[in-house]
Amino acid sequence: MNFIVLKKGSIIALLVTIMIITVGTIWALSSKNSYPTVSLSDKKGEKQVIQLVTGEFKSETPSGKEIEAYRWDPGTIVVEKDHPVELRIYGVNGMEHPFYIEGTDIKGTVKKGEETVVNVSFSKEGTYRLICETHETIDRNGPMIAYIVVD
Repeated sequence: MNFIVLKKGSIIALLVTIMIITVGTIWALSSKNSYPTVSLSDKKGEKQVIQLVTGEFKSETPSGKEIEAYRWDPGTIVVEKDHPVELRIYGVNGMEHPFYIEGTDIKGTVKKGEETVVNVSFSKEGTYRLICETHETIDRNGPMIAYIVVD
């Protein structure tokens, strides 16, 4: 008669393997409900929807001075020339961020806890900068600039 002898280490390794497979399966099945940052339209004339948020980084220098920087996230987006685009910008950090899009007459303000919607279409290819007027430079906790690449 043959007996199978399992050592304590083998049992633990088997249980850990089963647990990893189970967690991986649950994660893979649940990630199908995720939401894209960018929605590319398949239909001509439909607008491209891009979601951005305001973000903040804080740190402390070795001398104890607190430093911080604000940013748009994602920092670079790509849109098609002559295609309608809807920028949905949600304020997470900072009370408000007055902004403008360089090379256009578009201006607005993003407030904490609110979403600002900007509808735009770019007629010229190039790179446009979305600039926060409060945080334009390093001296003002920036530069808080996102790049809109029109192709």
